[in-house]
Amino acid sequence: MKNNKIVIYIGLLAVGLLLGWFLFGGSSKEETEHNHDKVSETNQMWTCSMHPQIMQPEPGDCPICGMDLIPAESGSDGLLADQFKLTENAMALANIQTTVVGKGNVEGNTIKLSGKIAENEEANAVQVSYFSGRIERLNVSFTGEEVRKGQLLATIYSPELYAAQQELITAASLKESQPALYKAVRNKLKLWKLSESQINQIEETQKVKENFPVYATVSGTVTEKLVEQGDYIKQGQPLLKIANLNKVWANFDVYENQIDLFKKGQEVLVTTNAYVNKKFKGRVDFIDPILNTKTRTVTLRVVLNNKEDVFKPGMFVSAKINGVVNENKEVLTIPASSVLWTGERSVVYLKTNPDESVFEMREVKLGNQIGNEYEVLEGLFAGNEIVTNGTFTVDAAAQLQGKKSMMNKDGGKVMTGHEGHLGMNNNVSKKESGHTNMNQRLKVSEKFQEQLKDVYNVYINLKDALIKDDVINSSKNASALASSLSKVDMKLLKDEAHNHWMSLVKEIQSSATAISKTSDIKAQRDHFKHLSSHLINTVQLFGVKEKVYVEYCPMADNNNGAYWLSKEEQILNPYFGDAMLKCGEVKQTIE
Repeated sequence: MKNNKIVIYIGLLAVGLLLGWFLFGGSSKEETEHNHDKVSETNQMWTCSMHPQIMQPEPGDCPICGMDLIPAESGSDGLLADQFKLTENAMALANIQTTVVGKGNVEGNTIKLSGKIAENEEANAVQVSYFSGRIERLNVSFTGEEVRKGQLLATIYSPELYAAQQELITAASLKESQPALYKAVRNKLKLWKLSESQINQIEETQKVKENFPVYATVSGTVTEKLVEQGDYIKQGQPLLKIANLNKVWANFDVYENQIDLFKKGQEVLVTTNAYVNKKFKGRVDFIDPILNTKTRTVTLRVVLNNKEDVFKPGMFVSAKINGVVNENKEVLTIPASSVLWTGERSVVYLKTNPDESVFEMREVKLGNQIGNEYEVLEGLFAGNEIVTNGTFTVDAAAQLQGKKSMMNKDGGKVMTGHEGHLGMNNNVSKKESGHTNMNQRLKVSEKFQEQLKDVYNVYINLKDALIKDDVINSSKNASALASSLSKVDMKLLKDEAHNHWMSLVKEIQSSATAISKTSDIKAQRDHFKHLSSHLINTVQLFGVKEKVYVEYCPMADNNNGAYWLSKEEQILNPYFGDAMLKCGEVKQTIE
């Protein structure tokens, strides 16, 4: 009996275990698999608020600073480490536009050049006096007067010529006995450009002329008066500069990366603002073999017919050169507005998702610029979608979010001061800033914007002084800018806006002070580059209640490129002044 009970108990236990496995074993397995799938689907990444370049698949400590890692926002959005997203509001505010890259045919495109009209040096002449004396009468009244060959320009009293005429009269009476002396006296007068008829008249009349005429040796336009009536002049001294303006030169600057696109004999269409609806044909006559090391350009010369007196020396002109052919007939081209430069690097922003505003920086290798397009040699493919308007804003957003950007090719903490060109101090952790989306304009009071506008207006005065190469006023305006910064009431800002302002104002103040303390225009422009980069970020973040143009010159800062702010769309370059006044383009418009 006892043994039977044991067998029964063991049987019941076995049955219970079997039922439990059927009831709970399958669900446990399913739950485990479900949980595993859930973890796999989220694929949560962890990052450091101070070093966003750190990305790890599990929580822990930052290997750089030791802070606790936090969930990465990109993980929840399904974005890669180098990608970032802009809101629809930010896209609309900055008027960000994109274009799908396609293959374009270079042949038939045109290159636009800017230049000036100059006198034709081959047809220029300097009218000189062949004997010393005093100008008794000057028949040319003003610069710009037309003269003809043989026209009387001036009459001169010359004691030397007076004495030489007396010698001729004396030698004429002795020409039979002393023919050599007679011949020498006549030759002397010929060297002073007296004609045979004049010499014969003196000899025949036996009368000495007190004043002698000076006749024009060429026809043309008087471009410069070098003497006035009553002046005493020396033998060979210039009296007038005369230019023949029936043909003039149009001199254009060509950047060194465009030199191989030009050759002598190319047809050129020249236009000028003086005659908006007219086009004038010319041909490339000369390409300077020597490169200007300051502007990194060579001079391309076009000879233009000017019989109708259309072109005036000093006039600005534009040229369009057609039929620029590349060895590869079909190349990939992108708009110039899509490219940002820093030193040797050229970058664009790629829209990686056609249905969402997700972007990623992409380095590209560019070829020649043809018109408003650049050839792309490496980095993009046909069908890629890139930012073509608002590129500067997209780059600023990448910097603020610690992603790869123009000056931060490895991503992470954005550099400030002299470390970065357009960076902002991003040391405020995401915990402290409350994970605010930093690509949107910060909300501040109108009173603060008005105070910031005062700073911006002084900056414009500083920029205008640099355009004019005015070292003294540049220093004064920089000092005024530093003073206006100190008057901005920081109490009007709160939390994140206050943190951003504190990081920016320090850099702006430092650059303005440096400009005010130097009288070297080159040093002033170097500091102005850094001042501009931080003020651009400031205007983007806070606004100044008016339209602002962000302009860029790739030749500035030793070909590293530099930006500046302007109230007008017209390009007036503060980094070169008159040397390259029109060099640059509008990169962005901040509304």
